[in-house]
Amino acid sequence: MTRKSDRLQLAVHGAAGRMGLRVVSLALQDAELQVAAAIESAGNPQQGRDLGELAGPGAKGVVIGTEIPLGIDVLIDFSTPEAAVAIAQKCAERRIAAVIATTGLSEAQRDEVQAAAQLTPIVFAPSMSLAVNVAMKLVREAARALRGIPDGVDVEIVERHHRFKEDAPSGTALKFGQIIADEMGQTEHRHGREGQTGQRPRNEIAYHAVRTGDNVGEHEIIFGLMGETLEVYVRGHTRDSYAYGALAAAKFLVGRGAGLYTMADVLGL
Repeated sequence: MTRKSDRLQLAVHGAAGRMGLRVVSLALQDAELQVAAAIESAGNPQQGRDLGELAGPGAKGVVIGTEIPLGIDVLIDFSTPEAAVAIAQKCAERRIAAVIATTGLSEAQRDEVQAAAQLTPIVFAPSMSLAVNVAMKLVREAARALRGIPDGVDVEIVERHHRFKEDAPSGTALKFGQIIADEMGQTEHRHGREGQTGQRPRNEIAYHAVRTGDNVGEHEIIFGLMGETLEVYVRGHTRDSYAYGALAAAKFLVGRGAGLYTMADVLGL
């Protein structure tokens, strides 16, 4: 592929999906970016379609295909866990920087992404949302400040997402729980409650997953003390919150060495 400009040459994997199309639409409006490739599975019904027509602004001369063309600087992935691992490995082979924004990966799949990052720079995080990642820092600070409270602190995490989400609880909710457990020492992670559960144990974090309509994502982290409650709440209004974060991550990777980066790195947290 002949380089079209000095702008960052961007490929989008999962380009015909809900998130992929939002990434494309916003990237087409960004003067620092050139959307140079759109990638989907071979059986996707949008194969061969002009990406600009699908994303809204009109034909852009970039058609949806199956391979990463030459000249790509960075790839953003919003696909499925299996496809995300495969594209991370391809990026590693080609030394193409990658933003792996797909969620729901198993531990083994996360390990494969980490292995790919030994060869190329990769941003991989449970959420691309800038606000969510700032909230994670706030939650860590709260957990650190509250550890050791004599009467104990009860931690509950409530997450809400759209009806189409296939994993529960969300990877973001689990990450919030991991952050808190690292600071406060909880060893039990409970998913929902029913029946005669008895008194709440001190060493657990409980997760509750709500699936409704087209909710793009809300997370409520509750620290319950005797006599008072502290809550950290973050809400996504549109999917653009994840797309903007992915684009920021793509720009962050320019000139970086091989390694696994997080959104905390992107935000300088």
